[in-house]
Amino acid sequence: MSTAAEISPRRMARLAGFFYILMLPIGMIPMLVGRVPITSDAAATAAAIVAHPAAFYTGFLADILIVAVYIPVTALLYRLFAPVDRALSLTAAFFSLVGCADQAFACLFRVAPMTVLTSVPASRAFSRAAIETLVQFLLNFYKLGYGIALVFFGVYLILIGTLIVRSTFMPRLLGILVMLAGVSGLTFLWPPLSQSLWPRQALCFVIGEGSLVLWLLIRGVDAERWHALARGTAVD
Repeated sequence: MSTAAEISPRRMARLAGFFYILMLPIGMIPMLVGRVPITSDAAATAAAIVAHPAAFYTGFLADILIVAVYIPVTALLYRLFAPVDRALSLTAAFFSLVGCADQAFACLFRVAPMTVLTSVPASRAFSRAAIETLVQFLLNFYKLGYGIALVFFGVYLILIGTLIVRSTFMPRLLGILVMLAGVSGLTFLWPPLSQSLWPRQALCFVIGEGSLVLWLLIRGVDAERWHALARGTAVD
């Protein structure tokens, strides 16, 4: 079996692009099944969740799968950019993994409302209005946790973009686009700002990450320049 050290840089790039692009069909699954309408009306939101359990759980599953496929992306991009700056590449991977952990934790608040709404003990101990308010509270925590995860991913993209700019095996323009996508993620530090910029910051994500994915899949990296850097850098 080939070890990570034996994988060619082009294969690493294409594997990273493959796992990266898997996020697209995974993200489309809830759209195909149907989304549960989440509004500021606690009663309407609770009723929609109970009425559409399949759609609700599908959204939760899609979130978890996206986290799962982003972990190998993080590992492969760390290996790919370690010859440029091992410490910076490791720092980028750290921010990505923290973002993954945060998003996975936030998913607990996404799935918890169904448990609360279908719990017999909860229905006996609390009024319907109290349960509906709790459901809204949990969903708000999910949104908050998801936004925090996007901030960590924003820092990650800024660092990856910096590594691309500093590398000699991928185009600098690509790195700048990825950095702009990362800056868009930082807008979630202040939710009112991110809401006012929607969907423009989403477009930055699409352009930046989309360009990176396509480049990884189609062009990969300049293997000769990558190896030249790797010979001068100790990569564990």
